[in-house]
Amino acid sequence: METKWLEDFISLAETNNFSRSAALRHVTQPAFSRRIQSLENWLGTDLVDRTSYPTSLTPAGVVFYEQALEMLGQINGVRALLRGKRAAAQTSVDFAVPHTLSLTFMPKWLTALEHGFAPINSRLMALNVHDAVLQLVDGGCDLLLCYHHPRQPVQLDPGSYDMLVLGREALRAYARCDKARTPDFALPGSAAEPLPFLSYTNNAYLGRMVELILTDARQPLHLATCYETDMAEGLKMMALEGRGVAFLPESAVTRELKQKQLARADGGAPGWEIDMEIRLYRERPSPQRPGKPMVESLWQYLEQAQKSRAGKRRARAAAPRQ
Repeated sequence: METKWLEDFISLAETNNFSRSAALRHVTQPAFSRRIQSLENWLGTDLVDRTSYPTSLTPAGVVFYEQALEMLGQINGVRALLRGKRAAAQTSVDFAVPHTLSLTFMPKWLTALEHGFAPINSRLMALNVHDAVLQLVDGGCDLLLCYHHPRQPVQLDPGSYDMLVLGREALRAYARCDKARTPDFALPGSAAEPLPFLSYTNNAYLGRMVELILTDARQPLHLATCYETDMAEGLKMMALEGRGVAFLPESAVTRELKQKQLARADGGAPGWEIDMEIRLYRERPSPQRPGKPMVESLWQYLEQAQKSRAGKRRARAAAPRQ
């Protein structure tokens, strides 16, 4: 049995709605249903009455709901206790990172960091944004790396969590191209011939960013969804096959642009892109939860580096023009 099955079942018991619980758990409804069924198979009994609407629990489900709450509380309590005891002795830095950043930003950033700071023993958990944030809140990681946009913010209390901006990047439309960098598909398309659209699933953070682009576009885009996934890397591979247009972070397509495999489908025109910050979060140290010495040293180094960059920008802005 997996802990997430218990969390799924508790959510379903409290919402009585598969679709709403799937959205809250940031998974598709089919995947959520399969996880509930896996729990039922493990227990050997039905927990949900599927013969009526709205969704309700079976008598066994009602009994198991109370047990699930107790079990999950015990599991989380033991995990917090053990992590608290070993935190100070650990020398590794645990990162929770959304999938896309784990493949694009993280490797180069770590390499550059070790040149300026020190070698780092790190452990990376690649998750969706929701679960990555929960890892930080639940004490399952030391640092959270994620995208941020004011209209889709990460809701972490600034009184309890520190934050640094590590960089920025744009989310834009790309398509396969020829050696002359002419894309197979070019925005905006037309109502008569909409462009094949390689889309993120509804629960993906980058999918919400694309929705903002489409909503704010001064000139409407004509797109017909032909493929969906929650992974930017999966959309990129489909775009490379010439299957349609995909909105991808610029760091995900650096090599493909250089090798003339992909080109911007927007023709370089503004209005069909969105800029995101790349942020790093940590729980603010306290006497009760001081955190790891390695993480504190790393954070101080990053803070100083950020202040230094800000100072150089101010100096350049104040310098008289030649």
